Amino acid sequence: MRIRTAAWRIAIALLTCGAGWPLLAQTPSPALGRFEGETDIGAVSPPGSAHFDAASGSYTLTSAGANTWYHHDDFHFLWRKASGDVALTAQISFPPHAYAHEPNPHRKGILMFRQTLDSGGVYADVAVHGSGLTALQYRRERGANSQDIELNIDAPKAIHLEKRGDTFTLYLSMQGEPLHQVGASISLHLTEPFYVGLAAVSHDVATTDRVQFAQVSVEPLAPLTRDATVLYSTLLTGQTEDQYRRSIVIRSVATFMQSANWAPDGHSIYVHEAGRIQKIPYLTPEAGGPPQPIDTAGLVECSGNFGLSPDGHSLAVSCARTPGGLHQVFVLPAGGGGTPRQVTQGSIPSYFHAWSPDSRTIAFTRGKADRADIFSIPAAGGAEHQLTHDTLNDGPDYTPDGKYIYFDSARTGTLQIWRMRPDGSGAEQITDDAEQNHSPHVSPDGKSVAFLSQSVRVIDALAPTRLRIMSLDDGLIRTIADFPGDRGSFSMYGWGNANHLAYVVYQRLPK
Repeated sequence: MRIRTAAWRIAIALLTCGAGWPLLAQTPSPALGRFEGETDIGAVSPPGSAHFDAASGSYTLTSAGANTWYHHDDFHFLWRKASGDVALTAQISFPPHAYAHEPNPHRKGILMFRQTLDSGGVYADVAVHGSGLTALQYRRERGANSQDIELNIDAPKAIHLEKRGDTFTLYLSMQGEPLHQVGASISLHLTEPFYVGLAAVSHDVATTDRVQFAQVSVEPLAPLTRDATVLYSTLLTGQTEDQYRRSIVIRSVATFMQSANWAPDGHSIYVHEAGRIQKIPYLTPEAGGPPQPIDTAGLVECSGNFGLSPDGHSLAVSCARTPGGLHQVFVLPAGGGGTPRQVTQGSIPSYFHAWSPDSRTIAFTRGKADRADIFSIPAAGGAEHQLTHDTLNDGPDYTPDGKYIYFDSARTGTLQIWRMRPDGSGAEQITDDAEQNHSPHVSPDGKSVAFLSQSVRVIDALAPTRLRIMSLDDGLIRTIADFPGDRGSFSMYGWGNANHLAYVVYQRLPK
């Protein structure tokens, strides 16, 4: 690691921008503009450099380096120290290259917040690739593999990364329109002071690339009140492998979305958005197409409890026939419409949760928030079977081989993951920790179960939530993602294949 600072700098002044605002270290330096120092993080040969053009206010970083990924980084970093809530903004471009071969498509211009200047440090950044791919990248622990949230878009005109508390949120302007959120937001803690600045990497150890940063600003952020914010919901798909922990933004909207249900054919994801069930085309490269509302054939007040049958022919929904009426489970064609067929009866609300692998049986819950039980019933209609007879039970889902139903239950005092035989016999507890664990779904290959964990009993729409996966061979549990969420973040079957799943995260952002 090589660090250079302006030798003649006069002093470090602390700038206070209003009551309760953060303190930012300021170092007057014509050589480095708004920044204090520059550093080669990891292995960069020949050494990288940064140049500030006072006339244009632009910065040019020159760097080789392998990457900012996996458990260590190799890049050049132009930085300053900061504390509190901060926003970093810039326009990133790649000047014409001077070498004979084609540039690496993954060369990057980066806006970065970083805990330390070592190669395995904790960080959050937004990286614009030479190919135009834009990603919010992060490393939660020193030496851990990096993760990211990717956007398959053309290169944006301007990028903006905000740190508010432990939340980092990406904003973009594609063609000069006002900066707007795009659904990429993560939770990560940095101890004050931390580093904030610009970075470049060629993604090719034998090549030195140039990256230009214009309209650069580093600004403190004023505190937000709840009245000044709006709720955004973002549908993501994520990889589960530790080495390639990538997530892709599929859809982000300023309303409440829940219950991602990946269609059996893999070509669409159904969600419950603003009170309606919608079908989101799943495109290649990964992105979301225009939403297609599902016709619920006159049924009203449909909840987020719905799901496509494994054979892809039918859609089970939980709706009422009239406003304010009792919720029951109905079956429609997969694309909606037709004549709804009522499956459940009774004077207590019933809510769909899962299809059996052969698409012949439906598992549902009946009851209220503080007390519910699990039932099964033939999808074609017939006698129902009560599978549980105690306190709160919810979230039933069949294993791919049909041998078990996984569910969550508070029968031992805390909400934990359980499983039982399809007839309700042989119930056994699967998780037993300090978390409130719920919404289990077994992967298509039957090797692991994904579920949500929260540290509080009352599940709020913006409570800290972890999406975790347990290996069913050895019981080891690992965290896939941390985000503000609730049961609706992963309530329906979100697996697309054995390595990808869909989920919904929430964030409150300025209006």
